Amino acid sequence: MEFDQVPQEGNRTHAGLRKALYARDAQGRIVTAPSQGWEVEEIVTLQAVDALRQQADEARARVAAGTASSLEYWMYARRMDLALLAQASGLWRWRVRRHLRPAVFARLKPALLARYADALGLTVDQLTRLP
Repeated sequence: MEFDQVPQEGNRTHAGLRKALYARDAQGRIVTAPSQGWEVEEIVTLQAVDALRQQADEARARVAAGTASSLEYWMYARRMDLALLAQASGLWRWRVRRHLRPAVFARLKPALLARYADALGLTVDQLTRLP
């Protein structure tokens, strides 16, 4: 993309901020160029946020029914998936998946709960219950 072709349509998901994109300047060098975003990016971002919100709502219903742990709700509420939560907490994906079961989650040690809470930006008390 040429420097003067960097999209500047605006994107409300950026909250008025700019992001850096790579573009080719007049001398042919690759440089960073500020961008306000574009409409297509905004549409896709809003669709992804809606999908995560729906997953969080479904997880909340499963937690209330006793078929999932509160960890699953918070994972989606914090816009994460299984792989991202595993990476952020430093655990294997299969372990995180196992901790999504309420019986297993109820037996977790405080140190492991603190690891999850830190990865999700919560306190342990918040992690163990729904808002």
